Amino acid sequence: MRVDPATMVVQALVTGAAAGFSGAASAAVTDAYQALKQALATRLAGRPQVLEQIRVLERRPGGPTGHLVHDLVVTEAVDTQVVECAQRLLALLDPAGSRVGAGRIDLREAQGVQVGDGNTQHNTFG
Repeated sequence: MRVDPATMVVQALVTGAAAGFSGAASAAVTDAYQALKQALATRLAGRPQVLEQIRVLERRPGGPTGHLVHDLVVTEAVDTQVVECAQRLLALLDPAGSRVGAGRIDLREAQGVQVGDGNTQHNTFG
């Protein structure tokens, strides 16, 4: 299973903000988080509404993120530098989980399956 780059960037933001909020962030994590935010700020110059969504996410890391993912895609803010910053942050926060191929799930022929946390799903099989 491969996560799209915008979702991965938002995941890194959420995880980094949560680590900082809990006080569990090391200096390396804090630096990597700041580098990601700076890379996004550069790419999102002139897009204050998207930057505000990042600030809201920092205050409430458990809040909804779908609009931010969408806006990062629409604004084409996720470039190679942003992805590298997000990957670096995720590797610091969860070295085992950030490996390529980690968490691979085969969902062929599956019905009514969700992957991830905090999802809501309504199924109608017929």
